[in-house]
Amino acid sequence: MIVFTLTMPNRGSWNGHWTGENELHAIVRTERNVPKDIIGKSFEYNWDDGWTAKIEVEKVDCKTANKIRKNSKGFCGYDWMVKSLIKKGYIEVEE
Repeated sequence: MIVFTLTMPNRGSWNGHWTGENELHAIVRTERNVPKDIIGKSFEYNWDDGWTAKIEVEKVDCKTANKIRKNSKGFCGYDWMVKSLIKKGYIEVEE
């Protein structure tokens, strides 16, 4: 199983925090649906306002994947980043 984990290392908010920073934000996909060349890597997407999204892609066993699914708070509407990584190998905004 492949896990995509979202964090926001750079935050352009007034207080320097992200409301979801203390929660797990992850998506789990089957290995056959993920290109091998993105596994074990991390990817960043920067916005002009100072925010940066970071997605780490890692392989885990089924037991760990189930635990992550159970504890994840979703992907905060950034599912498009995972779709882009799977389709293109990098994060690109869909037109």
